[in-house]
Amino acid sequence: MPQDLRFLLRLAAVTAAALLLIGAWQTIPLLQAELLASRAEPRAITPRGDLSEEERTTIALFEAVRGSVVFIATTGTAYDPWTRNAFRVPRGTGSGFVWDRLGHIVTNHHVIAGASGATVRLADGRAFEAVLVGSSPAHDLAVLRIPVGTGRPEPIPLGTSHDLRVGQRVFAIGNPFGLDWTLTTGIVSALNRELPAENGAVIRELIQTDAAINPGNSGGPLVDSAGRLIGVNTAIYSPSGASAGIGFAVPADTVNRVVPRLIAEGRYVRPALGIGVDEQVNRALSARLGVEGVFVLQVEPGSPAARAGLQPARIGRDGSVLPGDAILSLGGRPVRRVPDLLDALDRLRPGQEAELAIWRAGQRIELRVPLEAAR
Repeated sequence: MPQDLRFLLRLAAVTAAALLLIGAWQTIPLLQAELLASRAEPRAITPRGDLSEEERTTIALFEAVRGSVVFIATTGTAYDPWTRNAFRVPRGTGSGFVWDRLGHIVTNHHVIAGASGATVRLADGRAFEAVLVGSSPAHDLAVLRIPVGTGRPEPIPLGTSHDLRVGQRVFAIGNPFGLDWTLTTGIVSALNRELPAENGAVIRELIQTDAAINPGNSGGPLVDSAGRLIGVNTAIYSPSGASAGIGFAVPADTVNRVVPRLIAEGRYVRPALGIGVDEQVNRALSARLGVEGVFVLQVEPGSPAARAGLQPARIGRDGSVLPGDAILSLGGRPVRRVPDLLDALDRLRPGQEAELAIWRAGQRIELRVPLEAAR
């Protein structure tokens, strides 16, 4: 190829490249302008459509129940060792709910235990200093009262717990970690769970749920899909202290039995038979004799059991335990273990005459026993 032709071809290539480069540089400002324009204008919204029926139902439930749920902040008393002055310090937070239109608020006993004061804040933002009406550590329930005048919040609708089924939808409303009026959902995971109370008693018939329950939810309501109270959130099972999908609630039937007594009497007094029992000894005697009941080990003089003629176990000459009477049922409820007996007593009142079925030397005997308050 002639040298002149090569030169012309190279010149043409360089010229074309230069023209392309100039065009690119001219294009950059245009791209920048388009980018700035896109940033200045909000994007078009994609229409969502209607909420699902389940979402609408959950929203309506929360809005209906929210006004009956309260936030509880407790305080303690601290002392300055130098000035000997006493002052109030924040102690903890919890949840509760409106029981009636007289200003009674239900929460857990452990929410207010050891506190010197409590402030209840309603859903409308009003706050009141509360007074303690009564408390039952054995049921982990407590009742406060606030001086609400006008604009009283509606009491939470009350449901039942004896007819709950595993798999039912449930909703927990409370103030976990101080985050007020939080809704979580789940199902009834199990029924008739047991947990030890702080006084050594056993809280029975608890509802287990996987609805997220965290510190601060304590005392708040667990409601069913109709928005009715079916339990009071009381505890969680968690290695970390946060929700692990296992929460427990005091059943509504227990709440409806205990709370009116706390309001009327300031405390919950379980009736007593005046007998001594022991679960470990009871298991051994039941296995040995094939009797499902609670064996009477002691009878207090002058007690209802003594007046009814109950016979306690005795110690034989060889040191063995000679069985006396075994309680088979109380108030129409079967009694197989010591916790069963305590639960049956829990459903009765001092002064009430209760039906008592006992096993004595292979025979079933029916008695009627007037109960008295536990000492």
